[in-house]
Parts: sequence; C-alpha cells; structure tokens
Amino acid sequence: MSRTEVARGLSLTASRLSMLQRWSPFHSPRVLLSTSRLPQQHQHRHAHPPKPSISSYGIAAVAAAASSMALAMQPDNDGSSSRLTACHASSPQETSAKEQQQQQQQQQQQPPQKAGIPLEFLAGLREIVGEANITDDADECAHHGKPWSSYHKIPSVPDVVVQPGSTEDVSRILRLCWAYRIPVVAYGGATSLEGHTLAPARGVSLDMNRMNKILRVSVEDLDATVQAGLGYLDLNESLAPQKICFPLDPGPGASIGGMCACRCSGSTAVKYGTMRDNVLNVTAVLADGTVLRTGTRARKSAAGYDLTRMLIGSEGTLGVITEVTLRLRRKPERSAALRVCFPSVRQAAAAANATLQAGVEVGRCELMDDDMIRIMNQMTGEKAMEATTLLYELVGTSETTVQEQVAQVQKVVGEHGGYGLETSENAAHAVQMWRARKEALWSTQAAYPDREVMITDVCVPLSNLADLIGQTKDEIQASFLPSPLVAHAGDGNFHAFITFHPDKQDEVAEAKRLSARMVEMALAMDGTCTGEHGVGMGKIKYLEAELGPGAIKTMGTIKRALDPHNLLNPGKILHQTMDPRTGRFHLCV
Repeated sequence: MSRTEVARGLSLTASRLSMLQRWSPFHSPRVLLSTSRLPQQHQHRHAHPPKPSISSYGIAAVAAAASSMALAMQPDNDGSSSRLTACHASSPQETSAKEQQQQQQQQQQQPPQKAGIPLEFLAGLREIVGEANITDDADECAHHGKPWSSYHKIPSVPDVVVQPGSTEDVSRILRLCWAYRIPVVAYGGATSLEGHTLAPARGVSLDMNRMNKILRVSVEDLDATVQAGLGYLDLNESLAPQKICFPLDPGPGASIGGMCACRCSGSTAVKYGTMRDNVLNVTAVLADGTVLRTGTRARKSAAGYDLTRMLIGSEGTLGVITEVTLRLRRKPERSAALRVCFPSVRQAAAAANATLQAGVEVGRCELMDDDMIRIMNQMTGEKAMEATTLLYELVGTSETTVQEQVAQVQKVVGEHGGYGLETSENAAHAVQMWRARKEALWSTQAAYPDREVMITDVCVPLSNLADLIGQTKDEIQASFLPSPLVAHAGDGNFHAFITFHPDKQDEVAEAKRLSARMVEMALAMDGTCTGEHGVGMGKIKYLEAELGPGAIKTMGTIKRALDPHNLLNPGKILHQTMDPRTGRFHLCV
C-alpha cells in the first residue's frame, strides 16, 4: 500500500472517529428534523416546511417495485440464492375463495390513494408529530434508506421520515399507516448490518431518535426504563456516577430499541449474556396501533407466553419497541487487560475455550488474526506484534483476585503456544489496549476505502470454534480477497471482514462464496448463520436449513397473526415475494 493510500485511510478513520464523538460513526443516525437542532451544514435542506410529496407510492411505486423485484432476483451479496425469493404461497390461484373475498373487502375499505403518498396521510402525520418532525427531503430519505453500515443496496428509499416523541405518537402513526396500508420501517442507531432499515416497499421510516429519554432508574433494584431511541453509550454515561452500568457493548452508536430488535450482544456477552438476558420487559406497538407491555419488573415470572423474548430479535417485523426495562449491573471493582500472541487462530481459539474451562472470571475475550493486527497498525500507528492475538478483560473484587486471574490465564495460554504476553499497567493503559479492537471495522474500511466490506457473523458451540475459525482462515488464505478476522472468542462468535470491489464481478462472486462457505461450515457444526447481527435481508436464505420447516411455518403464523397486511418492515427475516401490481410484499411460508 502506498503512503498516499495509507494517508487517505488514516484521514477517513480520523473523520469517522470525530463523528463518533459528535454523533455516531460516519454519519449521524440522529437526524433531527427540527432545523434549529440540525448541524449547521444540513440546515439549508430544512429551511422551509416539507412540501406535499410527489414521490411515488401509487403508479410510480409499481415501477419501483418491479425494479426492486428485478434486483431482488439477482444473487445476494453474501450467498448464492436470491435476496427475496419468489414463491407461490400467496398466489391468487392458490388462495381460497373465502380468502379472496376477505382480501377484496379489505381493499374496498381502504381510502382511495393518489399517485403519490396521499396528502391526507401526510396531513395526519403532521397532526401527530408536528411540522418539525416530518420530512420527505430526498437526502434524508436516502440517508434513512441506505445506511452506511450495510453493503446491501436496493433502489427504493422511504417516501417520508417521521420522528415520534412518545409511545402514543407511535401508536397513532401505526394506526394511520394501518388505515392507508402504508409500510413502516423502524429506524434507530443505523448500525445494523444486514439491511434491516432498507425500505423495499418504500413507505414510512419511523426514526426513533427523538425518543431518547431515561424514564426511571432504580439503583436499589438495578434496573432502568428507557425510551427505545436512547443510545446505550448515553445511558452508561448517565449511570457512571452511581457506579452502575448496562453491560452490553455492541457497535458504537447502537440504540436500545435497535439492540432489542436485533437481539445484539457484543464483546461482553461472555460474562453478561445477550440482549435477551438483560431485558425485563418492553412496551411495543403492534401493526394496528395496539400498545402492549410484555411484563413487569420482577426478575422472574411464569405468567403467560414470553412476549418479551418473542419481540427481542423480531427486527421490527412484529411490533415497534418504544420503551425497554433493562437489567443493570455494578461495575467491577477491579479489572485488567491482557494481550497475548499465538502462532495460529486455531491455537488462540483453543486457548480461549481452555481459559473459560479453567473457571477464570473473564469480562471479555476477543480474537484478532494477524491480518487484522497488521491493518490496525497501519491505520492507527500502533506497533503491536503482527500475530494472531487474544485480548482479555479480567475482572474481580480486588487487585489480588484480578492478579490471580492473570496468573491463571498466563498458565493456560502458555500451554497453547501463547507468547509475548502484555498486561495493562493502569486503567488508561487498559483502555488504550482495547481501543484497537473497538476500531477494527473502521480500520479495515479505512485501509480499503474503495472497497465494500461484507461482514460475516457465524457462531458455533465453543468446542467447535477452533476448527471453524481455522478452516475459515484456510479458505481466506487461499482466496484473493483481503479478509481479516475478529472473534468474540469467549462465546464462539466470529466475523470475517471480506473486502471486495462491488463493480468487479469476480470479487463479488468470491465474497459470496466465502460468506456462504462460512455459514455452511457453521451449520454443519450445529451453529448459526448469525450470532448477533440478525437476519434482515441478507440471511433469509439460511433460516430453513438452520431451523427446519416447522419453525419457519410457526414464524409465518405468528407474523400473519400480528401483522396480517405485512406492513412492519416488509421483506425481512422470512421469504417473501413482491406483487408488481401493488408493490406489496407477501409471505411465502
């Protein structure tokens, strides 16, 4: 890589870090539609109230739908099958006479639509949220429809962006969308990776970032209730003086609602579990505007169906989460960072499993391969040894207990070929050691600024991680695409950052092959196609192979029961087909 290329990459990384300090990575997901709160460079776009939309939802939407359908039938960027598979489950020929009659009655009940988003619909939205919190500005719609974080691309974007301020606002908006049969895609921190916020059916982007309040905190009970648009970093900043925290640690910029929707985890899952283990209840709004609360603040309950867990991981397809009651934790009294190198990813992964088997109190255990370390050295100026590396966070109630943990880890890693061990000297040094891991994705994007990054996300039982990550490394070394590896080695989850030029068909095909091969190997080891990123549009093709037809059919039954018109985040999780006459999506299961 030339000095010029390195300089470009460093500049890009610095720019992105600056944005993180102000808002979130790359581009602020917190689009504030009130001009007085917008960054100055964007205010000119909102100097005048949004005009009634002439963007297509009627006649022109059919053309967009056909275009999207044509694209959908092309091979997806991370596998060999189509993004939205055509199916016959909703074919008129296979629909019973009774169902056809019901559909005709529903269509007759719909208000008449004009060539664009109905003006009376827009007027209804303005009445609910106010003029300052709605826009059909082309740039804002494109920003919400094509997030920086996803390589998935489709031609359509939302027709309008709306920012509710309360659960009641969301309920009224969804009732209005139900009446006009207009799709809704919830939008939070915009850090999801599998196309979750794309709008293949256009409609409304429901930007939750105005709902960012902490509603209550109980230090005594170690729980808090927050609105869904609140960022987890903002929550922890507020909790810090009380020496408590919400322990999950996904990508910077993630919102609590989005973390619930994608059932996220991150580097601390080895100690604290995933989002499903750290939520006591949620308040959500269903497609027809019904508001429900899924539970109480009790730490356990055997009352009724577990609606909380049903909504966590549903990716906005069953309901829009508006409030969340979270479990909080006391911050560890003492901690230390420890870094150690290994000859191979197999040995490093085996050492991580052995560390947990030894009973070490691990707060985090992250793996970075030699390619990832080399890239981070180039982009950040660090001088770490360019070898596969395990990075531990060890926690305890006293300095003595932490040092005992350090001694245990030294013994374990030594038995697995570990060398070059380094421990943190103080808290600031520990933060510096962890910085490289937090910036791994940004460093990769900065190192290859002219490439897309396909971020894979497989997870297997811990005992299989060494085999899977070793086989993946072999596949990557035989490939011509730069693809550094990182792993949450303490819970069996890892990612390859597959870099490719989207305009070079051989590279696109190779990226697809590598990604599909990783999933194939993971499923063969009783693993999953996605450990924490979710299904979105990118992983639909793998669900039946992983879960079986019975599970898929049950999911379809639940989806139809709660969202019979498929208005909530259409085109995600389950196989669907688009009707070119209406632009609407129909389930294939």
